[in-house]
Amino acid sequence: MSLARQAAAGPRRAVARLARPLGSWLAALAVVGAPAPAAWAATPDGSVESVVKAAYLYKFTPFIEWPSSAFAGPSSPFTICVLGADPFGASLDQVLAGHRVGERSVRVRRLQAIDQPEDCQVLYAAGSKAQVGAALTKVKGSPVLTVTEQSLGVSGAVVQFYVKNGHVRFTLDPAAAQANGMVISAKLLSLAAALQGEG
Repeated sequence: MSLARQAAAGPRRAVARLARPLGSWLAALAVVGAPAPAAWAATPDGSVESVVKAAYLYKFTPFIEWPSSAFAGPSSPFTICVLGADPFGASLDQVLAGHRVGERSVRVRRLQAIDQPEDCQVLYAAGSKAQVGAALTKVKGSPVLTVTEQSLGVSGAVVQFYVKNGHVRFTLDPAAAQANGMVISAKLLSLAAALQGEG
């Protein structure tokens, strides 16, 4: 079934289907973590896929360890940044509404350029291959969880999304995470469709 037909059949059921292969912890967002039905049309392309990816950006956080240097202070917010063309629209803000990462409040920043890498704990980079590649180079070595689309063909991101057989999947690069001073839990590594930088 195509993503469009899944959305027509019911957005919550479509999210559960897209996420199902990645573990029950994420499939549960169809019940407790997904935005209200009105939010599903809030993505620029009206895509259920984009809503699932927006949820992932938050759902990854319990499985990643950031160094204390990632934050200016103990009360600094946890910041999820979207660089370039934003595929999420209001859905990302709605997914994050009322949530915290540990004791920290969560905020969203939409950027056209990366000036201060330390201002982002998660960076979803969109745009051309050259733009995304430049952004990944800019934040390399900073405690930032970098996320891109596999279809761009850019290496160096910690997480890469792709869709296969109607399911949103992701790959992980533990070496890229380590280079940025972060540790990925074994639980999350076991849920990845593939691990990059191995072999």
